[in-house]
Amino acid sequence: MKKLLRPLLLLAPLAFATGTAAAADAGIGASFKGPVGLQLYSLRAQFTANGVPKTLNTVKDWGLKYAELAGTYNLKPEQLKALLAERGIKAVSGHFPYKQFKENPAAVAAEAKALGLEYAGTAWADHKPPLTEAQAKDIVDTFNKAGAVLAQHGLKFFYHCHGYEFQPHGDGTLMDYIIKNTDPKTVHFQMDILWVVFPGHDPAALLNKYPDRWKLIHLKDLKKGVATGSLAGKTDVSNDVVLGTGQMKWNSILTAAKKAGVKYYFIEDESPSVETQVPQSLKFLESVKF
Repeated sequence: MKKLLRPLLLLAPLAFATGTAAAADAGIGASFKGPVGLQLYSLRAQFTANGVPKTLNTVKDWGLKYAELAGTYNLKPEQLKALLAERGIKAVSGHFPYKQFKENPAAVAAEAKALGLEYAGTAWADHKPPLTEAQAKDIVDTFNKAGAVLAQHGLKFFYHCHGYEFQPHGDGTLMDYIIKNTDPKTVHFQMDILWVVFPGHDPAALLNKYPDRWKLIHLKDLKKGVATGSLAGKTDVSNDVVLGTGQMKWNSILTAAKKAGVKYYFIEDESPSVETQVPQSLKFLESVKF
């Protein structure tokens, strides 16, 4: 027994180090370098059913070190930040209601700073569909004002596209109008891959068209066979599938994202199968070649 004890003790640190390295490299492979995190909205049902600590343990167990927030689950910002830090998770960005940016962007900035965020943005603009140029102009004004206020607090404002912005306009779309008329110094964008493909557009082409504007990306795949071309901004959540099994052309998308200077990637999986799909999506990212 004594003869075996020393070799086992020597092997234990090695096994621990190997496990730690695997966790730290979740989603990272020879081609895709991330950094990759999770949009916590993916686990909204789990936060409700299991509570915040247990659900964040799941994120930790997946080996993810970064998160994007969508609320604080009735916790004070400092409390949520502490729970994340205990698990080695850094909240990089967060989604806030459009109305807050329109009415009191300074309050958003204060909460974002308390959470330790770098980016604060919104994923939906209050409008009456279909989106019109007049509504887009109001969105542009709101974003420019919010971007300027957040910049004063050392934060970066961003808008997460959601599909309905691709209304035809001029020689492009209202998404083009919003990008072209917002201040590139203070207004940044988050591309949700599904919400570019679902309305019938090419994520790689859009990344190439506006380099340096896209700082964040939602990695999301659309089930094969689902029709595209809709500007509704919504589809059944079960149409979110494991990365690499749907319609997205990931090689060209990830190549363009790297070239465009994307800073952070977040898996967002809104499906009922999120707990089984996220680990598979991470494995895909580790093996994807581009």
